[in-house]
Amino acid sequence: MNKHSMRPLIVAGVLLGMGMGGFFDGIVLHQILQWHHLLSSAGYPTTNMENLQVNTLADGLFHAGTFVLTAAGLYALWRAARQATAAGSGRVLLGAGLTGWGGFNVVEGLIDHHLLQIHHVRPGPDQLTWDLIFLVWGMLMLAVGWWLTRHRTGEPGSERTRVRRQPSRTERV
Repeated sequence: MNKHSMRPLIVAGVLLGMGMGGFFDGIVLHQILQWHHLLSSAGYPTTNMENLQVNTLADGLFHAGTFVLTAAGLYALWRAARQATAAGSGRVLLGAGLTGWGGFNVVEGLIDHHLLQIHHVRPGPDQLTWDLIFLVWGMLMLAVGWWLTRHRTGEPGSERTRVRRQPSRTERV
């Protein structure tokens, strides 16, 4: 399957990765670890009930957005599944998912943590370190995801395919 025919699978994976990245951020960092909320550094510190309610609403809207991304990714995956039957399509989907998640981390980190400073990964004396770790983590996922989507094995023309390819009936005659 050529790169063009893998495009629907890549779009699905990127959308799913973005949704998963948002859910991870919201569920793990906002709710479980309670390191920050969406607006906790933008004039709404969670020191009183009113600010906590504002942050809870913002977090809920953020989760609604990640739900929409995930639903769109599932729909795109459902449509792509009818086309992507080539060897390596699982690897492409994983790579696209990592690309989407990594892209989410980089964009969200640059905009929310550094440009707008509406929140930080873990506010406090080492907040820049945590924000940079978040960015590096995103860049690593982007790089690995890009590599996985570009370097597929088991497809026509790949080294592994040439080594394992069986002769066709006309070649055997």
